[in-house]
Amino acid sequence: MKFKIDELTVYFPYEHIYPEQYEYMVELKHALDAKGHCLLEMPTGTGKTITLLSLITSYLLSSNQSNGIKKLIYCTRTVHEMEKVLAELRLLHEFQLSQLGPSARLLALGLSSRKNLCINPSVNSASSRDSVDAGCRKLTASWVRALAADNPNIPMCQFYEKYDREASSSEGVLLPPGVYTLQDLRAYGREKGWCPYFLARHMIRFANVVVYNYQYLLDPKVAGIISREMQRECIVVFDEAHNIDNVCIEALSVNIRQQTLDGATRNLKKIAQTIEKFKATDANRLRSEYNRLVEGLAHRGNLPVTDSWLSNPVLPEDILREAVPGSIRKAEHFLGVLRRLVQYLDGRLQTENVETEGPVAFVASISTQAGIDQKILKFCYDRLHSLLLTLEIAETDEFLHIQTVCDFATLVATYSHGFSIIIEPFDERMPHVPDPILQLSCLDASLAIKPVFERFQSVVITSGTLSPVDLYPRLLKFNPVVSQSFTMSLTRDCLCPMVLTRGSDQLPVSTKFDMRSDPGVVRNYGRLLLEMVAAVPDGIVCFFVSYSYMDGIVNSWNEMGILQDVMQHKLVFIETQDVVETTLALDNYRKACDCGRGAVFFSVARGKVAEGIDFDRHYGRLVIMFGVPFQYTLSRILLARLEYLRETFQIKEGDFLTFDAVRQAAQCVGRVIRSKSDYGMMIFADKRYSRHDKRSKLPGWILSHLHDAHLNLSTDMALHIAREFLRKMAQPYDKSGGGSGKKTLLSQEDLEKMERTMGMMF
Repeated sequence: MKFKIDELTVYFPYEHIYPEQYEYMVELKHALDAKGHCLLEMPTGTGKTITLLSLITSYLLSSNQSNGIKKLIYCTRTVHEMEKVLAELRLLHEFQLSQLGPSARLLALGLSSRKNLCINPSVNSASSRDSVDAGCRKLTASWVRALAADNPNIPMCQFYEKYDREASSSEGVLLPPGVYTLQDLRAYGREKGWCPYFLARHMIRFANVVVYNYQYLLDPKVAGIISREMQRECIVVFDEAHNIDNVCIEALSVNIRQQTLDGATRNLKKIAQTIEKFKATDANRLRSEYNRLVEGLAHRGNLPVTDSWLSNPVLPEDILREAVPGSIRKAEHFLGVLRRLVQYLDGRLQTENVETEGPVAFVASISTQAGIDQKILKFCYDRLHSLLLTLEIAETDEFLHIQTVCDFATLVATYSHGFSIIIEPFDERMPHVPDPILQLSCLDASLAIKPVFERFQSVVITSGTLSPVDLYPRLLKFNPVVSQSFTMSLTRDCLCPMVLTRGSDQLPVSTKFDMRSDPGVVRNYGRLLLEMVAAVPDGIVCFFVSYSYMDGIVNSWNEMGILQDVMQHKLVFIETQDVVETTLALDNYRKACDCGRGAVFFSVARGKVAEGIDFDRHYGRLVIMFGVPFQYTLSRILLARLEYLRETFQIKEGDFLTFDAVRQAAQCVGRVIRSKSDYGMMIFADKRYSRHDKRSKLPGWILSHLHDAHLNLSTDMALHIAREFLRKMAQPYDKSGGGSGKKTLLSQEDLEKMERTMGMMF
């Protein structure tokens, strides 16, 4: 269908549209017209992705292009989400081509790591992403290729060589218009004999739609390589952005342990040996680098594509315009500085007490004790890159340790506020295990995202769980022109949230620290699960507040015999901290659900399964959230952040902790419903959810179905409600909503009627 919003013709690939999708488009268009940022909460399972893509690509295709929009940058959290977005976009693009013909052609592609795009068998067989990166760099670095020109025994990447050769030709290398998933890029690379990774890197500057990971915009080390050529006239979408403040903080935080410093010492010895070798064989190379630095020439702007991965600017642009300090222009002098820095950090780790400092005091201490001033520290990261490039050392994972130290130095010298340095001799949870750690912790999420807000004219923050929407603009320090939360229009009440506060024996249940290990609580949680597996068909997903709590409660259930009783009804699968094990468990869980027996999946809030894994249809008829997933409140990093939020943003500690815990809980239970034809139940099993200050922070689309009669339940009452709900869902219903009097599907005629009505009103 196609319809108009104001003067914009919107192309939507389905015959009907939900009312909330139309409302979402209207608000999104207002934000784009105002060339401002927006915050939009859309209920899960209501087609948020296709709604965004339809409105924004229609903007791109608008004939007059007076809006000036050049590109859509769509940021996701996982590769799985990226592939889903591109699949939706392909469907949309085919519809637009059928309506507009060749004029609707777009180029859209996904960009991911070498691990996901490499087609060289000798490289992509490595187990880790870092190893694949290292293997690629060893085959494509400019000096390796120069040596291989004289010595055919030196291995090179045939796919990169062919890509580079044809990229340098008069015809160049180009992708035809279309929508390319990662699998499509790999297939096209094999067909042409080109490297898909470098092809995608090259083509993002020409693409109309680019889909990639958050880090490509938020992490300055990565953004400086991948996103530096993106124009201001781009629309940036951060999808599933409920945790965006945490992503921003992680992008600017660095941890240093003893093994980091030991590795950095080994790295410095190897670099020193390489310098001595170059002095004996090619002193001119070191001299030319020195002259280049003295003249203040940027060494990152004109690198060949093979070396462009070296340009990782962590520094703000104004600092990059400064001259490199004279004391580190010579390679030997710079190595001496790094040795003193590593020695200083090693001394700081040798402490028996917890120490906390701000960046200014820490930099002053380095200057006093190690003789390294602030300006030198600021340039450490970029100076290291320049030196490794000159010495023809591929920055493999072997040199990760010294890179981490230089990253730390640059960040601590660049930012005078919004950071805290915390040195801990051991983990509070394991005080008998010495494990000193020096943590540069970012406390202000706005620091990482500020350049994005300033650089691009429209940034869209969207998710199904953004409530309360007024807190995100404060955390990220921006002023949205539109801030809106939408409800879900349903033909039937297919959501059934419940708050369980006590067991059948009327004892309260909670994961509060003083209650969580109580045998009565553990037993009542087990009885709740046992009653539900006997009554609820298909899949049940259980979320716990932490891995340690899940391990403890499962062991207790096993000792009580509850686990054996549960397995009489359904198989049990458990998420672990190992990705491969968890993936295998998920696959087998789905097989158990497919064969009709059903299964139970134990998972953890903030874990791998809580983000981006859907339990739609028979894979999830019930989600039980055991407890309130608060962060570990004795964490010194968390305490420092809470203090910073209180002093800087006037956000109270309790408000932030509750907001963070409830958004994680909402994200977990939201896995159960992925479309309007789906149905599922949500049990919040903790007495604290009955309190208004906790419950009110749930998204509106959950609260609207959380009736008063479902608030203060025992296990028996919850079981009764569950049986009634399942009986009701088993009845046939009118998906269009015609029989219920609710209009939940709008046709093109409905939209035209609405448009005429609005025209008469104005």
